[in-house]
Amino acid sequence: MTTSHLPAPDPAAIGAGAPPTAGTDGSAQGSPAASVPHSASVVCSLPTPGLAGRLRLALRQTVLLMRWQFSRAKALVPIYVAVQIMMALATVLGYKLLVGDPEPTAATYLATGAPTILLIALGLVMAPQWVAQSRTEGSLDWMRTLPVPRLSFLIADLAVWTLMALPGMLLGTLVGAWRLDVDLSPAWWLVPGVVMVSLTAASVGYAMANVLPPPLAQVMTQILIFVTMLFSPVSYPVERLPQWGQEIHRWLPIEPMAEVLRAGLVSEQFKMPLRSWAVLASWCVAAVVAALWALGSRPPAPSRA
Repeated sequence: MTTSHLPAPDPAAIGAGAPPTAGTDGSAQGSPAASVPHSASVVCSLPTPGLAGRLRLALRQTVLLMRWQFSRAKALVPIYVAVQIMMALATVLGYKLLVGDPEPTAATYLATGAPTILLIALGLVMAPQWVAQSRTEGSLDWMRTLPVPRLSFLIADLAVWTLMALPGMLLGTLVGAWRLDVDLSPAWWLVPGVVMVSLTAASVGYAMANVLPPPLAQVMTQILIFVTMLFSPVSYPVERLPQWGQEIHRWLPIEPMAEVLRAGLVSEQFKMPLRSWAVLASWCVAAVVAALWALGSRPPAPSRA
């Protein structure tokens, strides 16, 4: 399960690999900075006294980064969305072919497990490949020179990835519920649950992609998604695992991710799992800290004359 074969954005669109040329205003063109709105550099340099001013500045910087990331990926958005939709349909329809007509409990696990797998794949497949491409182009090193909070980079990228995965997740959930005859009863905590699952998975992938060489990062993320799909209690109850496996998954984030989303999708059958929320929140904080550390620990590549 990989999207590494997808074509990369045109380097000229963000200036990666293109020699800088002087523009009419004296600024360098053909560099990543030239593709960012002029307001970005102004906003990044304005002094903002007070906490409220700093928060407004960080918010505006994050929005500008999101706009730039969308502009980078606009040629690939249809491809990414199509891949996510095909993954969603293949997951739920493949389950139906494998198990036939499952009993109601098994059908509920299968239908609600598919969105969890898609969100995990978002973080462990799309995020590392996006970061690896940015490292290859040099745009990641350029962004790290901006006076922008590292958290803004993570939030901007997460927003782009989540929006591209959202159509597939929604379609997969609806088709899975229809094919497996599952009555959905969404609860209010589904939205924060989706955000927390996405942020945790994406932060893990983000950290790995920043610390490991791109080929090794892709191998490691492929192994993780393979283990998640086959050996993690996402689409089946944890009781099917041996006792030692159940004990391991009590402290790993995969089962809590599935339980939080399952309870949010079919709240009439499953209660909100407080312990799963606590474990997932702990992993989310740790993953975000690791991603921010990884983003700041790797020094920018030296500029080439």
